[in-house]
Amino acid sequence: QVDVVESGGGLVQSGGSLRLSCAASGEAASTYHMGWFRQAPGKEREFVAVRSWNGESKLYADSVKGRFTISKDNAKNTVYLQMTSLKPEDTAVYYCAAATFLTRYAANYAHWGQGTQVTVSS
Repeated sequence: QVDVVESGGGLVQSGGSLRLSCAASGEAASTYHMGWFRQAPGKEREFVAVRSWNGESKLYADSVKGRFTISKDNAKNTVYLQMTSLKPEDTAVYYCAAATFLTRYAANYAHWGQGTQVTVSS
């Protein structure tokens, strides 16, 4: 029982930055591991990053490592994806999702947000 809502997408130039937000709600929301995925037109949904519920573990896709950072504001129960040095290939719809264990696989996430569009121009 957790609801997630993403925001913060937009249009940026190559080399720019954006911060995406994911607000989680529900009685057990704070105990879920929170992940970010993305999907470009005609492509499969791709893992981006995940943070364990207690912050002990963070995993990143090789394609974003060193450029993206996942974090959480516990007081607001909001997870962030800070994206820097953006490239045109980062263009996609970005989704926030919640899982009961730490995983890179979309099929293991039971709750998903509606998605937010990120477009990087060249």
